[in-house]
Amino acid sequence: MFIRRALRLALSVGLCLNLSLASPLDVGELGLQAERRADTGLVGYLGAIFLGADPYVYFYLSNGNDPLSFKALNKGQPILRPTKGTGGVRDPYLVQGGGNEAGKKWYIIGTDLNIGKTSWDAAQRTGSRGIFVWDSTDLVNFGNERLVNVEDSTAGMVWAPEAIWDAAKDYAPTNIIDLDILPLDTEGKNYLRFMKDESAKTVFVEYSTTGLFGSWTRAGGSKGTIASGVEGPAAYRDNKDDAKIHVLLDFYGGDGYRPYESTDPKGNKWTASSRSGFPSNLRHGSILPINQTLYDSLSKKFGS
Repeated sequence: MFIRRALRLALSVGLCLNLSLASPLDVGELGLQAERRADTGLVGYLGAIFLGADPYVYFYLSNGNDPLSFKALNKGQPILRPTKGTGGVRDPYLVQGGGNEAGKKWYIIGTDLNIGKTSWDAAQRTGSRGIFVWDSTDLVNFGNERLVNVEDSTAGMVWAPEAIWDAAKDYAPTNIIDLDILPLDTEGKNYLRFMKDESAKTVFVEYSTTGLFGSWTRAGGSKGTIASGVEGPAAYRDNKDDAKIHVLLDFYGGDGYRPYESTDPKGNKWTASSRSGFPSNLRHGSILPINQTLYDSLSKKFGS
């Protein structure tokens, strides 16, 4: 594993590698069980985001335990500015350490791309060959910046890396653009995965009750989608409602992230959430539920 092989993360990186998806099954064939997790220990949410053409990492903290209301930290200034590669980072993804690092280590990974210094054609053909990595022991102070090349000089489009801890497996690459995996238990059996169909420009969801490398079912059947003209799904569970799942979808041709929610993701029943407290123009990133200690530390360090 390029972050640390000891992490044993199942990587989902936005470049075309080899993984064949399971054939869609009948939606009713599998039961999806979400482990009870709503408790007072989780008191808020942290978002790592980039803003439009501004390729740096920004932190957004929820207003209390509201999953749909966020405020900019650090007076709206970036918390990370890359010094390597193109000097820009997009699609930041927060990764929680697992195993012995659980609750002790966090990572931010992201795309090496400052489009102001290149062109989309160049980035797709021979640019964006590496992944930015930073780490932290408190979720507040990130350092140890490195840019890890995972492609040679003839390739490009190493975009939107994401990672998830898999206690039983070493990491495995996929070929699905903008893949976001959401665990629903601590036993490694029940998962949701959100991904973009690059041809149709839609985001859809699949679920598994047999682990990361088991059988996956597309919610809503083979044509089931959540929305079109979107990318960069960022999914997270509600801290107060066991049954509720949130996902942010990046309307890349419009105003960026918009929130959606569901209490029946298996049935592909999604509704647009209220945006009264949700910031505009946020782009492809990630959301992490956090406890009181982390919430207070972030507020103290960065303010608003």
